[in-house]
Amino acid sequence: MSDPSAPLIVPSPGEIATDEYEIKRSRFITWITRADSEEEARDILALARAEYSDARHHCSAYIHEVEGSNRVERSSDDGEPSGTAGRPMLDVLIGSGMTNVVAVVVRYFGGIKLGTGGLVRAYSDAVSGCLPKVSKNTRVRRELRSIEVNPGDAGRVESELRNRGFDVVDTAWSAQVTHTVAIEPGTTELLDGALQALSHGELLSAKAGTRWVELPLR
Repeated sequence: MSDPSAPLIVPSPGEIATDEYEIKRSRFITWITRADSEEEARDILALARAEYSDARHHCSAYIHEVEGSNRVERSSDDGEPSGTAGRPMLDVLIGSGMTNVVAVVVRYFGGIKLGTGGLVRAYSDAVSGCLPKVSKNTRVRRELRSIEVNPGDAGRVESELRNRGFDVVDTAWSAQVTHTVAIEPGTTELLDGALQALSHGELLSAKAGTRWVELPLR
């Protein structure tokens, strides 16, 4: 079972990285994208099958986390010789350090057999070649702190917090404006110190729970 509080590297949601290359007349088209569940991974595979319905093979591999349990790892050779497509693709995904990720490699057979070793290299290279195009986020467990601000000061306070490197993850408007800030555990004093400095001692944060937060990979 993985550490439930450890940071995770995940593809940015809503984006599909694509790549294509040819070897001995066979075309290999790769998709890599986010999948937070087995159902989402299957949906991406179904989309690739529909997009390239005339292709002979639609091989796949995916990894996703299950809170409180072991992560799921699956792969499919989709008609290629056993162990020559899905497993090599999965090995590349594992080596990338990402999770909640699915890769689909579509092959248009070019009439020249690649052999077992050739297929393993081809499918591995198809995924490896696409990985640099994947936009990534860091998924981390953060403490949440709420800050109540007068509406007239809300924009300035948010801007100042962001300039100081704090992640404002939500803003709720009513009679007062509530900013929710995600901080690393144990850094409340840093946030409150910044709030005191920019508000002449008027602002402090309050505990607002914890949650997973996704941040662009820095």
